[in-house]
Amino acid sequence: MSKNLLCLTFFAVVVLATPLGADTLSGLADVTVIDGAIISFRYEGVEYVVADEDVSLGTTTRWYIDAGVETLWAEGDPTPDATVSGTSTVKAGDVGSNADNFMFAVEGDLDNISSIDGIDFQETVFPFLTKTFFHFERGGNDTGTWQAILADGSLGAPVAFSGATAYADTGVNVNGQNAYGVVFTTDVPVMGVRITASGHDTLSISALKIIPDFATRPNPADGSLHEQTWVTLGWSPGLGAVSHDVYLGDNFDDVNDDDGTGATFRGNHASAMLIAGFAGFPYPDGLVPGTTYYWRIDEVNNADPNSPWKGDAWRFSIPPKTAYNPDPEDGAGFVDLNSILAWTGGYDAKLHTIYLGDNYDDVNNATEGTPLGTASYDPGTLEREKVLYWRVDEFDGIETYKGDIWAFTTPGAVGNPQPANGAPDVPITAKLSWTAADNASSHEVYFGTDADAVKNASTASPEYIGPRALGTESYDPGALTLDSSYAWRVDEVYPDKTVKGLVWSFTTANFIIVDDFETYNDIDPPDPASNPIFGSWSDGYQIATNGALTADELPPYAEQTIVHGGAQSMKYLYDTNFMIPESTLTLDYPKDWTHEGVTKLSLWFRGGSANAAERMFVALNGTAVVYHDDTAAPRIIRWNQWVIDLTRFADQGVDLTNVSTMTIGFGTKNSPAAGGTGKVYFDDIWLIR
Repeated sequence: MSKNLLCLTFFAVVVLATPLGADTLSGLADVTVIDGAIISFRYEGVEYVVADEDVSLGTTTRWYIDAGVETLWAEGDPTPDATVSGTSTVKAGDVGSNADNFMFAVEGDLDNISSIDGIDFQETVFPFLTKTFFHFERGGNDTGTWQAILADGSLGAPVAFSGATAYADTGVNVNGQNAYGVVFTTDVPVMGVRITASGHDTLSISALKIIPDFATRPNPADGSLHEQTWVTLGWSPGLGAVSHDVYLGDNFDDVNDDDGTGATFRGNHASAMLIAGFAGFPYPDGLVPGTTYYWRIDEVNNADPNSPWKGDAWRFSIPPKTAYNPDPEDGAGFVDLNSILAWTGGYDAKLHTIYLGDNYDDVNNATEGTPLGTASYDPGTLEREKVLYWRVDEFDGIETYKGDIWAFTTPGAVGNPQPANGAPDVPITAKLSWTAADNASSHEVYFGTDADAVKNASTASPEYIGPRALGTESYDPGALTLDSSYAWRVDEVYPDKTVKGLVWSFTTANFIIVDDFETYNDIDPPDPASNPIFGSWSDGYQIATNGALTADELPPYAEQTIVHGGAQSMKYLYDTNFMIPESTLTLDYPKDWTHEGVTKLSLWFRGGSANAAERMFVALNGTAVVYHDDTAAPRIIRWNQWVIDLTRFADQGVDLTNVSTMTIGFGTKNSPAAGGTGKVYFDDIWLIR
C-alpha cells in the first residue's frame, strides 16, 4: 500500500497568559503523519522522532466522581451512573489506553481516542519525571483545565484553556475534525497530568524525559545478547557531561567498584562511544563467546563540583558456543505430544547433534546422536507420562561443544508444582504440593537449599524427606527463611520402577505477609469454603460510633480493580464526623513481629483528591497508635508506601513477639469530632527488615 505522507509545516504557538514560573500551555502544529501514525513533530526548533524514542508514552485512565469520591472507570466496565450531564455522550469504548500510542485515526478508520465525554477527568502518568507533555486532541473546541500530577501524587494548580486559545490546528483531518496539538510545560518535574474537560478527545499524549546528569540508553541494551565478538558501545550523555570515563570488564564487582585505578578503566573519552574486540582496542583478540561483559559510564565535567556522575553497571552477553534457549524450555511440564524440539544454535555452529531419552545418565553419556543441519528436531509422537531428557551438541567446523542436559515432562507425568517452578516472593509459610503421575503408586520427596544436591540426591541423602502415599501430594517444609532459594523433587514410584522427577525451585520473599488480600473469596458463610474479607477485617458495619466500611455489600467483597499488587486490595470508606473509623484484623499469623529479624511494618495506600484530610493511623493490640506524618495523606492519588519502625509500637508497651490485632483507622483515636468522608485503598501489608 502506498504511503500517504502528510507533512505539515505550519507552526503556531499560543501561550496562555500565566504568572512567571507557572505551568503553561502552548499550541503545537508542526507534525508529520504517515498512514495515520505520528512519525515526528517539531517544538522550539527541535525535531522529536518517535522511532528514535525521543518521547515516551504513559498510562492513561479515565475517572468520574461518585458521591464526592474519585472513582476509576475501568476499561470494559459498563457506563457508570455518576456521569457529568451535558451535551457530550458517555462513550464506553473510547478508553484511556487509546491515548497510549502514537496513532492519529485517518478518515474511515476507528476513532482511536480516549474521550472524557460525560465523565470528570483523564489522567496520564509516566514511569519517569518530566516537565514537558505533548498532546494531540480532536476538534480543539473544548474548555477545561490541565493540572500537573506532582512527584508525591498531589495536584498542581489548574491551568485553564478554552479551545483554540491554547491548541494549534495541525491540519490533519480525523473523522471530520482536525487534530489540534498542545504542549504542557511545568515549573517543576512531575509524574503526570490530569485533564478535566468534558468532550475532550485525546489522540495521543507523550512526554519528554528530563535528561539526567548520568548516562542513559545504553547500546547494546542492558541485559541484551550481542551476536558479535566485537562491539561499539554507545549511550546518551548526561546533561552536563563534557567527557566520559568508560569502564569495561567481565566481572560485575570489578566494573562497579573501579575508581579509575583498576583494570576495567578504559580511559576518558570525548565522544559517547567505545569500540572493543579489535586490535588496538580493549579485548584485542575479540570478545569471548559465552561471556557476560559489564560496562559503566561516569559522566565528567570538571567545572561542576558534582562531577563525576557515576553510572550504573550495564551488561551484555556474547552467545555461547553451546546450544541455548531450548523450546520446550528446561523444566517445562506437560509438553504437547506432537511438539517439535527447537533451540538457538551456538555461536558460529555449523552442525547440531541431538540426543533424547528418558534416562538422565544415558543422555548425558551418549556419543551417537542424530545429526541435523537446522536447529530443530521432530521426535515423532511422544509417549504420555514421561520425564524426558535431551541434549544438543554443536560443531563449528573445528570443534564439538557438548550441550547442557535439558528436561521436560509429557501429560500424565508428575507435575503442576506449587509453588510454581521458578516462583519468586513465595511466603515463608508455603506448603508444597504437586499432581501425581497417572499410574504412580506412591512418591518420594526431596527438598533442600542446593539445587544440584537435590538433583543428585538418593534415599540415603539428607535431602530425602521420605515417601508419600498416593493421595497425599503435599509436603510442609516448616518455617522457611526470608529471601532464600529452595529446590525440591518428586520421584514417582511404580510397581516395577522409580522415575526420577524434575528439580523444581522457588525463592522466598524478603518480607512477611501480614495481609495481601489475595486469599479472600466471595463465598458466603456458612459454606466451609467461605473466606470473605469481612470475616477477617472487622469494620463499623452497624456500629454507630465506627465510621469504617472495608467490604462491599455485594460480591466482589474485596476491591479487584484498584490494586497495588496481585488481584485484590481493601477498599476503605471512612466517615469521621463524630465517629472514629476503625477496621481491625485479628492475627493468627504472624503474631511474632520480630521473626527473621523484621523491624518495620510496610503498607501501601492510595487515596483521592476529594477525600477529607484526616489523620490516618495504625494501632496494634488496640492501644499502641502511630499516626501518618501527613494529615493530608488520604488525598494522595497514587500508591504510596507507609513504613513504620516497629520500635514506635514497642515504645508504647507492645510485646512484638505477641501481636494479636492490627487496626487501620482515621481521625484521632478515642477522640471523635466533626469530620468528613473519603475512600482509601490498602494493599500489601508486610513486615520487612
